[in-house]
Amino acid sequence: MLLSIVIVNWNTTLLLEALVDSIYHHVGVQGFEVIVVDNASSDFDEAGFRRRFPQVKLTVSPTNLGYAEGNNAAIAQSSGEYVLLLNPDTELKDDAASTLVAFMQSHPEAAAVGCRLVRPNGSVDRSVRGFPHPAAIGSELLGLSKIFPKSQTLGAYRMTWFNYDTEAEVDQPMGSCLMLTRKAIDQIGLFDKEFPIFFNEVDWCYRVKLAGWKIFFTPSAEVIHHGGSSTKQVRKMMRRESHRSLARYYKKHYKGTMFPPAYCLIIAAIRASEMMG
Repeated sequence: MLLSIVIVNWNTTLLLEALVDSIYHHVGVQGFEVIVVDNASSDFDEAGFRRRFPQVKLTVSPTNLGYAEGNNAAIAQSSGEYVLLLNPDTELKDDAASTLVAFMQSHPEAAAVGCRLVRPNGSVDRSVRGFPHPAAIGSELLGLSKIFPKSQTLGAYRMTWFNYDTEAEVDQPMGSCLMLTRKAIDQIGLFDKEFPIFFNEVDWCYRVKLAGWKIFFTPSAEVIHHGGSSTKQVRKMMRRESHRSLARYYKKHYKGTMFPPAYCLIIAAIRASEMMG
């Protein structure tokens, strides 16, 4: 099997159906499978979905596993040399999937590649970020990245200066559309369930980079992204979960490496942002 397409759904069934339709119209890959995990959606008609898409490997969880464990469950069922993670609020267009496969085949050093995400109105999503290193997050918390958006130092996290028309090695493309190679998954492992919604792909990308792999962005493939269709249903709770996940990320990767007062200051600032959210 060349390609496994993995989708985790939560209360976005109409968008999910549009995505699966787009896959079978535009995938352009010989030897692929589609794997869907539904996380106890209240709007999901399992029987109807199975009738409409009998070729999809479907798992319906009685509880909400979260994004990380949902993807892990789907990847565990997959057999593709490459795994394409797609959020249900995306749609394939043209030859995006086959273009990403071709990119990975020509870049054996790549653990993952992200593509250009565009909104339905054609505007480009700013979907590439740097790793949340202490200095980068410090600039965010102090508001320096907004004051100096073109600075590659002060804007290192959100990368507001990044050119989405240029192929580049990057830290972490958005997980809404991210292709992984099986070799990196086998070496590094799956997503850390301690990051159920946010920062799971950030943590995975950071781990593969530490292991010597590269991660890329390519504008040669485009995917439509409606944007945040699951998380905006519980926006305030998701904002707080994002801050908590960032704090977990720091505990995992920086607690033993930073000067203790600096670490405590960063965590306190993150917690304060959480309360304000």
